[in-house]
Amino acid sequence: MSPPGLAILGSGIFAKEAHLPAIAALGSARVALKAIYSRSETGAAGLAADAQDTLKLDAQPDIYFDADPARNLDALLARPDILGVIVVLPITTQPAIVLKALAAGKHVLSEKPVAPDVPGGLALIQEYETVYKPKGLVWRVAENFEAEPGYQAAAQAIKDGKIGKVTFFNARVVNYIDKNSKWYNTPWRTVPDYQGGFLLDGGVHTIAALRILLPSPLQTLSGFASLAKDYLAPHDTINAAVQTSDGAHGLVELTWGAPTPSRAANAAGGLTVTGTKGWLAINQVQAGGGSVLRTTVYQLQTDADGKEVGETEEVIEKRVMGVEVEIGSFLDAVAGTDDGIGSPRGALSDVAFIEAALNSNGAPVDLLKLVGAQ
Repeated sequence: MSPPGLAILGSGIFAKEAHLPAIAALGSARVALKAIYSRSETGAAGLAADAQDTLKLDAQPDIYFDADPARNLDALLARPDILGVIVVLPITTQPAIVLKALAAGKHVLSEKPVAPDVPGGLALIQEYETVYKPKGLVWRVAENFEAEPGYQAAAQAIKDGKIGKVTFFNARVVNYIDKNSKWYNTPWRTVPDYQGGFLLDGGVHTIAALRILLPSPLQTLSGFASLAKDYLAPHDTINAAVQTSDGAHGLVELTWGAPTPSRAANAAGGLTVTGTKGWLAINQVQAGGGSVLRTTVYQLQTDADGKEVGETEEVIEKRVMGVEVEIGSFLDAVAGTDDGIGSPRGALSDVAFIEAALNSNGAPVDLLKLVGAQ
């Protein structure tokens, strides 16, 4: 049986540096990249050349672009040999393209965030669930932190009771972005037409990690947002206190506005989750020639009388491969096996956190109510 044919819609940095290597890792027996679409011929041709090299193809994938009616997006979506598309386009562009692809009968894996804001995300999800899901079409959101084996392993350690009942947690992400950053020098990021700037684009990753780690959903948030660097408008920093529905609470610090590289490098970032019988810490490190997520689990030890006698330490390391996992999960869902990774409603709750933190100004916000969960 031939592998399912996919197309990549978008030719930016992440399509080249993350999606192509992930498709290569999955292998030609698992998936066939048939086509590339970009608004410009130059962009599509560039990614097609990269794809031929990265995937070791005999020929480049076909290219599609807006200026040629015979090779535009409609022409690509009309191809019967393309089963699904991976959408890697600017945040505000994606929702309309998701619906266009679904309307053409294609399965869709769209990059996070699910939508620029909660109302738009709710409308998009409702249309999918009422019109396209009943037709058997699969739409998943590509949130690679959710798919990371490292976060999944840490979540399993918590489910297994290794740290007892979760009581509090902390997430800190400190980034230094200057005007020379490749991530900044993208037109749709330089002048963002969506809330939060990098906070929405990158902040949803951390919230997705918390979403799979914590035993119950984040529910109540009180936070503040600010702008430290004018060129990162509209906001670049969030500090929030948050409580889950079962009473655990934590602090979330997200910034792309560090004043110097040392503030980002030495800020002791990462995630910690503390429970009644121990705690764990998760950090991304370099090991074995690549990036790994390292979870260190500290467990309280007691003797037969219940007296505390120390603690043990367990280290769990998983290679960073979230994009590969999320694409594989999408292909499995298309084939009829759904592991739950990439749920649009899960991704919407990540957007809701950022939106609430941007607008809270200290007032409590019910996150579950914001997404219509209660």
